[in-house]
Amino acid sequence: RTSPTVKLTAAQKKELAELDSQYAAKIAGREIALNAEIAKAADDFAKEESLRAQLVDERKKLLAELEGKKEQIRSAK
Repeated sequence: RTSPTVKLTAAQKKELAELDSQYAAKIAGREIALNAEIAKAADDFAKEESLRAQLVDERKKLLAELEGKKEQIRSAK
């Protein structure tokens, strides 16, 4: 079962779109920075793996943060 569909206002839709855009930029920024560090650490496997894990963790954290903020907007009346 799925929860009932919630009607969003135009303002809520706009806020959600803005959040998506902001977080896409944050994630892209972190990916660029960490991928540059990963490239520099190409000769150090342990450091490279650590940076890749950090990238995955940061991406998950930002996506969870985004979903939390989106849920606040969706539940606002």
